[in-house]
Amino acid sequence: MTGDGAAAAPPDGLQQLQAMLAGSLKAPMAETLGFRLVAVERGQVVFEGSPGVSVYNPMGSVHGGYAATLLDSACGLAVHSQLGPGRGHTTLELKVSYVRGLTDRSGPVRAVGRVVSAGRRVAFAEATLHDAEGRLCATATSTLLVLDVEGGPPLRTPQPGG
Repeated sequence: MTGDGAAAAPPDGLQQLQAMLAGSLKAPMAETLGFRLVAVERGQVVFEGSPGVSVYNPMGSVHGGYAATLLDSACGLAVHSQLGPGRGHTTLELKVSYVRGLTDRSGPVRAVGRVVSAGRRVAFAEATLHDAEGRLCATATSTLLVLDVEGGPPLRTPQPGG
């Protein structure tokens, strides 16, 4: 409730992402893989992460799923930044092209996601992943379903000491 007794408007997608950026909301997947949202504006987001040996594959390099997760997150949250209150998204299709392998010496890596087109039910986004030296490592295009959500995003408020 606001001071005049009216219910406060629920946050839109950009406001939710600004809360993540400020640290008041966290995405469990990002915590698990050790990457974080570092910039957000309507239609574009930036993630950073430093891949370590914990995300290596048996061949001795970073598993492609690490890059795919960063790119999927960047595409998805770029779209989310344009959504109104009570709206969410889910990935329908993700196409990743790997250009350069990652190692524990590649980071910090940056994934930049941008909205290409967004409609009422479907959105299209793209993302790029660069290593610490600015070299392109992977790209992605994504098709996302835009939908109504109940109760807000599945994010959590950080707990003391964690």
